[in-house]
Amino acid sequence: MKQALKYNLPEGVMLNAYPDSCGGNLKEMIRMLQREEFRDVFSCLYILPSMFESDLDRGFSVISYDLNSELVGEENLHDLCRMGLSLKLDFVLNHLSVQSPQFQDLLEKGDQSEYVDTFIDWNKFWKGKGQLTAEGYIMPQDEYLSKLFMRKAGLPILKVPFPDGSYRFYWNSFYQEKTIHGYLGQMDLNAQSQKVWDFYEDTFKKFSRYGASIVRLDAFAYLHKEAGSSNFFNEPGTWEYLSRIKASADKYGMTLLPEIHSKYEDGIHESLAGRGFPIYDFFFPGLVFNTIESSDSSILLQWIREIRMKKYKTVNMLGCHDGIPLLDVKGLLDEKTIGDMIELIKSRGGRVKDLYAADGQKISYYQLNAAFFSALNEDPEKMILARAIQMFMPGMPEVWYLDLFGGTNDYHAADTIGHKDINRTNLSGKDIDSALKTSLVQEQLKLMKFRNSHGAFGWGSHLKIESDSPDQFFLSWHKEGYSASLRVFLKTLDFTIHYSSPDKEIQPLL
Repeated sequence: MKQALKYNLPEGVMLNAYPDSCGGNLKEMIRMLQREEFRDVFSCLYILPSMFESDLDRGFSVISYDLNSELVGEENLHDLCRMGLSLKLDFVLNHLSVQSPQFQDLLEKGDQSEYVDTFIDWNKFWKGKGQLTAEGYIMPQDEYLSKLFMRKAGLPILKVPFPDGSYRFYWNSFYQEKTIHGYLGQMDLNAQSQKVWDFYEDTFKKFSRYGASIVRLDAFAYLHKEAGSSNFFNEPGTWEYLSRIKASADKYGMTLLPEIHSKYEDGIHESLAGRGFPIYDFFFPGLVFNTIESSDSSILLQWIREIRMKKYKTVNMLGCHDGIPLLDVKGLLDEKTIGDMIELIKSRGGRVKDLYAADGQKISYYQLNAAFFSALNEDPEKMILARAIQMFMPGMPEVWYLDLFGGTNDYHAADTIGHKDINRTNLSGKDIDSALKTSLVQEQLKLMKFRNSHGAFGWGSHLKIESDSPDQFFLSWHKEGYSASLRVFLKTLDFTIHYSSPDKEIQPLL
């Protein structure tokens, strides 16, 4: 398998899954990866945060970064290291669960808690900048309110009982859920508190013990909050926080992968790359979908040329736990094209997630929730072509487990749990055995093994891009006597792959 070079990012392929996605726990997933069919297919495993103690949003409402013993043991993580797999983990910077020890201490001790400043008291934050409502929370003045960036309808607050019988309102940007015992929620952290930075440092120490080499920074752009600014990617505050976080990660030899969804036209991806960070290629899923459905590669090739020209270090994917990004492609695809894509995927069973203003009004689309295979109308030819293009993209390919096994939309989960769960179906050992017999899975594995092991690919490789017409294009990688080329014919959904090495003449792969 390819080893890590610059940025501690392996040159090969990354598998992305929950710890219970393939067989019920991480031990069973490891057994799967040890099968002959997966030999040399992956260089890295990205385990989503339900591997930690959590209670909501399938892991992203973290109680603590101790391991969820029902799904993961430290010996499993050591097994991954012995297999030569790098490990990527999530660090949810912006928030912690109400069930976290820190917030529970606040609920028990109130103002006497050592964590009283660890979370953001909404009314303290907005004191003098709004009017107190009959419900007891401050409604910020319009000059402040209009700048807030909302991930859900209504104000981002949760009403919290204190031990003296009073109620306080705390900043809650993301999920909250009522239960028979009260409520659950993801409470925003106050990055002006030293307690928060001590917690960050302790978390990096745990990640180091677990063997993590890559850390995805979830929701980091929401961390810096300042009245009069947006609560999303404030400058220069966000950069100052990111610099402090990087200093901690550097001590443990970890590469940070900041996760942010923003419009291409805003250029935040370029700013991150310019400061030395690898970036997520959240543009690729929408672009490859548009390329296949329209038989027009022009915008995809434009984006590939930009990656190479500006020397971005990217991680790309087709599907993922968050669905197919929409907001990100604004500025690459025009509004009509995006609208057509939304309607087409909806006609194939997909769901749309939107963004909202403080008054609850929709302001923009955000993402499409669908299994990528279902988005492609469950057409094996389209799925295999999409995977082939991904394997020839610049950057590190990340593969969502459900896409690999030809998973389709789970409408029951979407209707009973939430839109995102349309694409998060757990697979049993029998499911995997059955899928491995299909040409859809076998051809994907062959493509991934080729990308993961052939010497033509990598951060130091040369990429040649050619296109005689919008419906045909050619990508060719070269490095130290190795070559690999992909020729795509979009109208017929055909492609060819040829490769060579210093000791082998050019020959076909598929």
